[in-house]
Amino acid sequence: DLTETTNNIYDGKVPGHWISISWTSSAIGFWFEECLKRHKQIDSWIFTKKPIIFWMTGFFNPQGFLTSMKQEISRAHNGWTLDNIALENEVTVYTKYDIQKGPLEGVFCYGLFLDGAGWNKRQKELQEAIRKVIYTEMPVIHIYAVNSVETKPLPGYRCPLYRKPRRTGLTYISELRLETPQGISPNEWVLRGVALLCDIK
Repeated sequence: DLTETTNNIYDGKVPGHWISISWTSSAIGFWFEECLKRHKQIDSWIFTKKPIIFWMTGFFNPQGFLTSMKQEISRAHNGWTLDNIALENEVTVYTKYDIQKGPLEGVFCYGLFLDGAGWNKRQKELQEAIRKVIYTEMPVIHIYAVNSVETKPLPGYRCPLYRKPRRTGLTYISELRLETPQGISPNEWVLRGVALLCDIK
């Protein structure tokens, strides 16, 4: 309905029909800004070349993006099958502006936020949340794949990754490994509900 859509835009809300065919957002301004950023990333990929770093939030299906990355790596290794491949990652010390070229394998991703804890950039590990700071922006994360048959799982907190602050099965993407301080069990962060978010709006 055109009238309803016009009224929603006037009130600064995202029209319901738009949300049904796109993504949720708290305000029309945020939605439009995200739309432009999504278009820029995909347009550059299609008409220029594969990006050296990816904005995870900009994918309508981030699970599919990670699966395609796993498939790409499996094809590059003889004897690897998709069923035996597991995601692994390393949190770098870099911002998106520091990255000059892509990784040899896997992808660089930016724009993720940590909820429920802080991040020690020097030690590259979880820390207590800073007072009055709800979300902490993470450095660039290198996500890649390993052969789960040949490689033992690395220690750390397996942190769930969600699209939005509202954590549901529909917004769950995957999990990423975050280093924990020595002497602190990963279960400590489970009890605190620590998670990674693609979008905090």
